[in-house]
Amino acid sequence: MTSTLRRRPAQRRSVERVERMLDECALLLDEVGYEALTTKEVARRAEVPIGTFYQFFPDKQGLVGALARRNLEAFLQRITERIPTADLGHWTDLVDLAIDEFVDMKRTTPGFAVVDFGEVLGAPGDSGKRALDETQENNVVVAERLRALTLELLGAPAGPGLDRALLVAVEATDAVLKLAFRVDPGGDPELIAECKQLVRRYLADHLP
Repeated sequence: MTSTLRRRPAQRRSVERVERMLDECALLLDEVGYEALTTKEVARRAEVPIGTFYQFFPDKQGLVGALARRNLEAFLQRITERIPTADLGHWTDLVDLAIDEFVDMKRTTPGFAVVDFGEVLGAPGDSGKRALDETQENNVVVAERLRALTLELLGAPAGPGLDRALLVAVEATDAVLKLAFRVDPGGDPELIAECKQLVRRYLADHLP
């Protein structure tokens, strides 16, 4: 996965600075939106010199890309941590768990409602469309990460069929959940339920 960081922070102080800038970026996305977000304001609120900002991020897009990847890692971590204690009697329960975690992050994680895994919602054009990786669409990257998790947990057979099915499932989930949050800022419960049913039924032909 291509990194948008100019250089990776090595010292603890640098790591903390980068995390503060990402935290402030997320808060500002909720407060002012993507278009009004500025690198100068992020640096000011994170209490770092603007020169320090540019040591790590090339521009606003690079900052948002780093936030998108942090969001994706947090999403996958949440799923992984819940699995040992979740009541997963069937793989369909894993679908519900993943969608529930995504919805909860939409509702509670700063900046996630504007920039989840990289696509800037509500911005003109395709700003942020490839924030996760410069060479691949965001949903392709998400599907690849979920594929690794699926193979590990379910022992599903690897192959182009599964890859394609997971990409279709991610695209469908993305579209329906966007609709759910357009209809209701908190996420329309009926549309979220429909999303789960759609993905479960579709994947039933591709997973054991």
